[in-house]
Amino acid sequence: MSDCCSQPGLLPFEQALAQMLEDITPVAETITVAVTQAAQCVLANDIVSPINVPPHHNSAMDGYAYAQSSLEQSTTLVMVGKSFAGAPYQGEVKAGECIRIMTGAKLPSDCDTVQMQENCTADNNKISFNKKSQQGQHVRYAGEDVSLGHKIYEKGHRLTSVDIGMLTSVGVGKVEVYRPIKVALIATGDELKSPEQPLLEGDIYESNSSFLAPMLKKLNCDVINFGIIADDLSKIRQAFISADEQADVVISSGGVSVGEADYTKDVLDELGEIGFWKIAIKPGKPFAFGKLANSIFFGLPGNPVSALATFYQLSVHGIHKLQNAAPIKRQRFKVKTTTLLKKSRGRTDFQRGVVTVNAQGEMEVASTGSQGSGILSSIARANCFIILEQDRGRVEIGELVDVELFDDCLK
Repeated sequence: MSDCCSQPGLLPFEQALAQMLEDITPVAETITVAVTQAAQCVLANDIVSPINVPPHHNSAMDGYAYAQSSLEQSTTLVMVGKSFAGAPYQGEVKAGECIRIMTGAKLPSDCDTVQMQENCTADNNKISFNKKSQQGQHVRYAGEDVSLGHKIYEKGHRLTSVDIGMLTSVGVGKVEVYRPIKVALIATGDELKSPEQPLLEGDIYESNSSFLAPMLKKLNCDVINFGIIADDLSKIRQAFISADEQADVVISSGGVSVGEADYTKDVLDELGEIGFWKIAIKPGKPFAFGKLANSIFFGLPGNPVSALATFYQLSVHGIHKLQNAAPIKRQRFKVKTTTLLKKSRGRTDFQRGVVTVNAQGEMEVASTGSQGSGILSSIARANCFIILEQDRGRVEIGELVDVELFDDCLK
């Protein structure tokens, strides 16, 4: 590989992502769950509709149903019955006749048109039609929404709340899905403290697991939190051994840099294999990917912005692959920047920004300010990543940049 980076040994972002995905083998085990419990699960089979939706022709309005041809002779028809949702009219509707019909009620086979009640005048059972109608107006046809045998969702689709409603509407009560994967979280560092613990000189609060855990749960992962592990080689080794025995994925934060007390890489070398370590990205250069005996491993940097950015841009894609989920397709689009963006060539930069619409109706983006890897507020204030290419340098106000709006995982 030719080195196109400013620092030797750094793997380009796109190459790292492709290599990681190639090295991940999806889970094969499936389970059957009630559809009401299947939100965020990944389908193990295509789902086809067992019925038509709607199941029969029905009215889209409260009004009167009739055959359009009846109005060719007279604008007044005789009402012979009523049709309600769940209580359809059972009789015949002859020429010159109509029925009262409610929204959602079944349309008799003799009728092909509905006129809304506001355009009609009733005199006992004599209904006068004050406005012309067209055949088929205000009629919802059987299968108009979903037809019998239509493929609703494909294998690998991750079910959303709306999807659950859709499946319920066609009578699907259970679905076969891939089993949830288990993810172990490990935070390393003598300086880390849990919330509400007093901070001594040099200490900081451990925040990475607090945002990683809910993001993982949005991906339907079962999270095993090992908490904070001290910078001790034997303790880190034991944590990794235990995590590998329990989980499909082990995610550590911290310890993948080059400091004297950064033992994570040493433990990974001992217990598994490193696919790559150090990527040409900012923030998050020391991101590591590898394999343990029973699990895959993501080594996130300790700084919170670096940890979040690499998890979102790399690990989430890997988790989707492991879950058998369809690949993520995040939308990127070009907009003008209203702020100067500092950048050095050599690494793909994921800066944090806010996309807005200006008075002219055009989208534009502004930086959230200081882009330091420890400034988590730079993401808290953002709604997108500003993605600056590896070979690009400083960006002036008014230049076009690629932006990627945050998806549900980051909201």
